[in-house]
Amino acid sequence: MPPTWKNVRADFPVLHQTVHGKPLVYLDNGATSQKPRSVIDALVRYYEGYNSNVHRGLHALSMRATDAYEGARTRVARFINAADPAEIIFTRGTTEGINVVARSLAATLKPGDVVLTTEIEHHSNLIPWQQAARASGATLKYVPVLGADAEGGLDLAALDELLTPAVKVFAFTHISNTLGTINPVAEFCRRARAVGAITVIDAAQSIGHAPFDVRALGADFVSFSGHKMCGPTGIGVLYGRRALLDKLAPDETGGGMVVSVTYEDARWKPAPERFEAGTPNIADAIALGAACDYLDSLGRDQIAAHDAALSRVAMEKLSTLPGIRLIGPRVGAERSGLVSFAFADVHAHDVVTFADEDGVALRGGHHCNQPLMRKLGLTSTTRASFYAYNTEQEIDILVASLRRTLKFFGAG
Repeated sequence: MPPTWKNVRADFPVLHQTVHGKPLVYLDNGATSQKPRSVIDALVRYYEGYNSNVHRGLHALSMRATDAYEGARTRVARFINAADPAEIIFTRGTTEGINVVARSLAATLKPGDVVLTTEIEHHSNLIPWQQAARASGATLKYVPVLGADAEGGLDLAALDELLTPAVKVFAFTHISNTLGTINPVAEFCRRARAVGAITVIDAAQSIGHAPFDVRALGADFVSFSGHKMCGPTGIGVLYGRRALLDKLAPDETGGGMVVSVTYEDARWKPAPERFEAGTPNIADAIALGAACDYLDSLGRDQIAAHDAALSRVAMEKLSTLPGIRLIGPRVGAERSGLVSFAFADVHAHDVVTFADEDGVALRGGHHCNQPLMRKLGLTSTTRASFYAYNTEQEIDILVASLRRTLKFFGAG
C-alpha cells in the first residue's frame, strides 16, 4: 500500500519548526534532503554503543563496527541491485566518486580518444572530465540540448554522430539538477556499450527518488551521495562493475588498502578496499544503510509517483504567475520532482530571500550549471525541489510567497 504522505512528515524532526515565525516549507531537496529519525538514531547508536575503527581490530567493539560497516555495504549493493558488495566503494559523495573514475581512466586515455558528456551536466560531472582530457590529450565533446529553454532535453539524434568507436568514456547525468529532465540512461548505456565506451552515471538527483537497478541499466560506473537520499552528509557511493574495478589503479594510497608493504614497493588489495585508503567514514556509512531501509519502507516507486505529482501541480500553478519563465520539460511532459524558473525583473537571490521570510526554503543561483545557464541566456534560476515529505499545500504557500515578491518589485 502507498504511504500516507502526511504521516511521513512525522519521521523528520527538522520539519517541525518555524522560520521567521512561519512553519518551515522545505523545498530545497535537490541540494540536500532531510533525515528521518531512523537515520539519526543509527548515528547515535554507533557513537554511543560501538564506536571503533574497522577491519584491523580484534576486540569486540571493532568487530561489531566492522560487521555494521560491511553490512551497510551489502545493504547499498542490494539497494541498487549490484551483483557483488565488492562493487560498492564508499566515498565522500557524488563528486569524489566521479573524480576517482576520471583520474583513474585518464591514465588509459590518449590523443585521438574522445570523452563524451552532455551540455546539462553539473560541474561535478564536467570539470573532472575536462581535467582527464587535458591530462591525457583526449578530446572532450558534448551532447547538445534542444530548445531555448531546453524543454526538449538532450538532442538524442546527435548521439548517432557523436557516439563513435573513438568515444572511450560516456559520462552523463540521470536527472538534471536544473532542468528536471530525466535522461534515458538505459538507452545511453546500451548505445555506449555498442561502440565499446565505458559509461559513468551521475545519479545524485535520482538515487533516492526512484528505483535504480545498475544491472538492468547496464551501467559501468555510478556515483551518488547519501545526503540527497535521506542519509548523512559526507558519505557517498561509487558503484563499479567488478571487472572494471579490478583494472583500475587506486586513486589514493595508504593504510587499509594494501596486502603488503616493503621499503621499496607495495601491493594493493582488491576492490573495494583498494579504493578506501585510511579510516573510512564508518558512522555515516552505517547510517546510509539505514537510509536505504527507510526509503525501501516507503517504496521508491511510490516516492517517484509522489514527486512527479507534486511537480505537475507546481508547474500548473507556477505557470499562472505573470512574467515567469519555466525551465525544462513543459507541463504534461515527464520530469523529476523539481521545477526551475526565472523572472525577467526579479533576481533569483531576491526571490529566495523573500521566500525565506515566508518560511519557504528554495535554492537560487546557477546550481553548478554555469555553461548550461549561458546556453539558456540566464545567470541564475530559482529552484523548488520536492521529496516524500512535501505536500500540495506547501506549493500553495510557495505560489503565495512568489506573488508577494512580484508585487513588492512591481512585477506582478
